Order: sequence, then structure tokens, then C-alpha cells
Amino acid sequence: MAWTWRYHGEDGAPTEAAEPPAESFTSRGDAESWLGENWAELAETGVATVTLVAGDREVYTMPLAAED
Repeated sequence: MAWTWRYHGEDGAPTEAAEPPAESFTSRGDAESWLGENWAELAETGVATVTLVAGDREVYTMPLAAED
């Protein structure tokens, strides 16, 4: 199963990140590790939330900004 990220802007609409991962990930852990290393850069490009997708199923959505 392929694991990928979907990116959403402040309004919740899908958005393209400046440099999305070139390929899907082979495990949830790999996808989450990649996000842990790259979330700040994504946020700087206007990505407000990300959704982890396993195959065609949405697993979870989370904000990239720290809560105040």
C-alpha cells in the first residue's frame, strides 16, 4: 500500500506544496518521518493542513502550525 500526503491551504482547499515528495512512501512511519523533517518548509509555502492517505483512504488530517 502506498502512503502519500495531501496538502491544504488556510481555506481548506487542496494546494500544491513547493516541493512535494517525488514518490509515495512504503510505510506510514516513513511518511510520518518525512513530514516531521519537512513540515516547517511546507508551512512556509502556504500549506496549513496535511492529510495522510493510505491507498485511496484518508487516515487523518492535522494542522502544521503550532496551536497558540
